[in-house]
Amino acid sequence: MAKINYYYDTESCKYVRVKTSTGDIILNALGIISLTMALAVGILLLYSSYFETPKEVILKNEVKEMEFYFEDLQKKVNDLDKIIAQMAQRDDNIYRVVLGSEPIDKSIREAGVGGMDRYEDIKNKDIDHEEIIVRLNESLDKLRRKVYIESKSHDEVLGLADSKEKLFAAIPAIQPVPKTATVVLASGFGIRIHPIYKVRKMHTGIDFAAPIGTPIYASADGLVANVDISFTGYGKKIEIDHGFGYRTRYAHMHAFAVRNGQHVKRGQLIGYVGDTGLSTSPHLHYEVFINGAHVNPIHYFFNDLNAAEYAKIIELASIENQSLGM
Repeated sequence: MAKINYYYDTESCKYVRVKTSTGDIILNALGIISLTMALAVGILLLYSSYFETPKEVILKNEVKEMEFYFEDLQKKVNDLDKIIAQMAQRDDNIYRVVLGSEPIDKSIREAGVGGMDRYEDIKNKDIDHEEIIVRLNESLDKLRRKVYIESKSHDEVLGLADSKEKLFAAIPAIQPVPKTATVVLASGFGIRIHPIYKVRKMHTGIDFAAPIGTPIYASADGLVANVDISFTGYGKKIEIDHGFGYRTRYAHMHAFAVRNGQHVKRGQLIGYVGDTGLSTSPHLHYEVFINGAHVNPIHYFFNDLNAAEYAKIIELASIENQSLGM
């Protein structure tokens, strides 16, 4: 039952029932509703100032997660960049130095990528965290360029290494006859007494005195360029072209174990010591050429002799005695 309100009328000295019009009711209702809504908005604003909505919490967590992954990716890119820098340092200061090649110019390694508008497509899309994404793309592009440079450099280094390996194999680096008690260095390179004419004459090789049939080995990889037989001069001889300007000659041989045009490896048997041609006793006359010029073969035994043996053979080769052949 609705509550009935009265007021005291002083003129009639009676209590009179309060009559409320429909308009007053509506106004009162609207006032209450407005006050309630204003209060609700105020409470909501106050709450939002100090507290986050569940959706905001989820979004903020997603943002933090994305930032974490972006930073983690950036860290990994930086770590890879350091690895590439270490590879570049080894490339320039070890591999290229050993292989005799100039290091890559620093300006090439540190050159930037693209122009100012390279990342405009990202900036024009109004993407959240644009700065982080652009920075990550810049780092990746720089890393991609460095990887490309190192890849090309390593291809070049591999080519140089292959060439150097062939060069090392082409150097006459071993003694062409075995190191036994029956093999003796009898005459060295330089001015020697000619065995026939008995005059001082240039001896363009070294002579190893050895029994007939002592094996003779190729002192480096190469192609047999000449197998020749003569009753004078060098007698039975072999010449091997090793490439890179190196060539060797083996003279006064007894027999051959290779033929013209045959490829041989360092240490491979090519023939036997003899006493053919202009020779006074069984021996191997051995010569080394570089770009067509005679050089002292004694300096090319470094793969086959230890320090003491090398010193001894240098001493023997320096004695100005009589050669055993031409």
